[in-house]
Amino acid sequence: MMTEISIHHRKVAIIGLGNVGATFAYALALSGLANEIVLVDRNEKKAHGEAMDLNHAIPLVQPQRIWAGGYEDIAGATITVITAGTAQQPGETRLDLLARNVGIFQSIIPQVVAANPNGILLIVTNPVDVLSYAAWRISGLPASRVIGSGTVLDTARFRYLLSEAYEVDPRSVHGFIIGEHGDSEVAVWSLANIAGMRLDEFCYDSQLGGKKLDREAIEEETRHAAYEIIEAKGATYYAIGAGLLRIVESILRDQSTILSVSTLIEDYVGVNDVYLSLPCIVDGHGIDQVLCLTLSDEEREKFQQSARIMRGYIDQLSLP
Repeated sequence: MMTEISIHHRKVAIIGLGNVGATFAYALALSGLANEIVLVDRNEKKAHGEAMDLNHAIPLVQPQRIWAGGYEDIAGATITVITAGTAQQPGETRLDLLARNVGIFQSIIPQVVAANPNGILLIVTNPVDVLSYAAWRISGLPASRVIGSGTVLDTARFRYLLSEAYEVDPRSVHGFIIGEHGDSEVAVWSLANIAGMRLDEFCYDSQLGGKKLDREAIEEETRHAAYEIIEAKGATYYAIGAGLLRIVESILRDQSTILSVSTLIEDYVGVNDVYLSLPCIVDGHGIDQVLCLTLSDEEREKFQQSARIMRGYIDQLSLP
């Protein structure tokens, strides 16, 4: 369990300074949430360069200490955010990529835990659900302290697309994407609402006059948005950086925010022993509670299918 002192201290470690790691470091520095930010990357020169660049912004933001370090510098961090990993190579299968990234995690995770056994791990590297499960198994930490970024980004995309369709502020749209962060993710249409009103009800009661929504198109765009962004600019990093900041804020400020993060699923609609996203209460100690949504029959079957896919990958890996 995290101590109140460590929560108050607000030290964050970031391992991996590619597009996502560096963007999150920048967002975190601007937010002023952390007292200390330590950057760790196998390319030490890049880590030092990122730290130098961020330090030059400190006179313009909140005072904080930012530096490049090694695994020993992770000691005392409330959260260690892991974005390190390798990209899929041409001709490589998803399982090949998984095996290589699990190998990287088998090197990284024990060093993190040895330096900082009481901290929280936030896993971002894709495929995030299976790698979060692997991090949990490798680390030996309680599942509540090994969190995957999960469908935080997918949920944000879903809410944004619904807000565009219904012509309202996306912050007024409430809905979740659950399951895998990937192709088998599940849009929970049955519980989506605006101001507590189901979507169809809102349509009829607003100026939209019963406008019919193309749900299949919304789901497709939510699921495949990353592919379009990658084709256009090479990678996605702004929105996931913002999503990571939201998770970290909830932990550092002990906010008990409900977020769709990836966690260990136990005895939910017949699903056990996999990491998938469900709405979770996230506070200063990690995941305080996993919320069990009442799904439609179709949504439940899709979630179970997502779990079977993840279980299939896990069963092919060599884990402790």
